[in-house]
Amino acid sequence: MSAYRGWWKIAIGVVAIAWVGGLVWFLSLMPREEEVDATATDAIIVLTGGSQRVENGLDLLAQGKAKKLFVSGVYHSTNVQALLRASKLPLQSLACCIELGHEADNTHGNAAETAAWMRAENFRSLRLVTASYHMPRSLLEFSRAMPDVRIVPNPVFPKGRRASLHGALLIVAEYMKYLFALARLELFGSTP
Repeated sequence: MSAYRGWWKIAIGVVAIAWVGGLVWFLSLMPREEEVDATATDAIIVLTGGSQRVENGLDLLAQGKAKKLFVSGVYHSTNVQALLRASKLPLQSLACCIELGHEADNTHGNAAETAAWMRAENFRSLRLVTASYHMPRSLLEFSRAMPDVRIVPNPVFPKGRRASLHGALLIVAEYMKYLFALARLELFGSTP
C-alpha cells in the first residue's frame, strides 16, 4: 500500500513540473512591446474584451495600416457611431471603413466570425489586435480558422497587469484556456 502512495506522489510531482514548465513556455510565447511589426495588412481585427484594444485598432486604421477595421465580439446594441464616441478619438471620417461583428462571444467564435468576414472581403492578411497575454491563444485560434491568411500580431499591453496578483491570475487563467484550445485541436481537428 505504501508503494502505491509513493507512485501517486511521483505522478502528482511529474504533472506539477510539466504544468509549471508549460507555464514558463507559455510566458515565452507572449509578445514583448519591442516586437510589434509595422507592416500594412488588408484588415485590422480587434477582439473586444479589454482596455486599449479598440483605441489601438482605430489609431492603426488612422495611420493607414489597413483598408478596413473589423471589431469582433461587439454587443448587439453597439454600432460604429457608438464605438467612435466611446473611443473619444476624432475619427468620424473613418466610420466608412469600420465594420462590427456581433456573433462571437469567445476567442474561438472571434476566429470563426473573422474568417467568414475575411472570406467575404476577399482579404489575405490581417493585423490582430488583442492583449499581450491573450495573443498566444488568439494566434492559435486564428491560424487554425484561417491557415492561408497572413496574421500580424499587434499586442496591446494593459498597464500594471503583470505586476499584480490579478495580472498573475489572469495569465494563469489564459494559460489554462490555451491548453484547452490545444486539446480541442488534437481532439477535433482544425475546423473552427
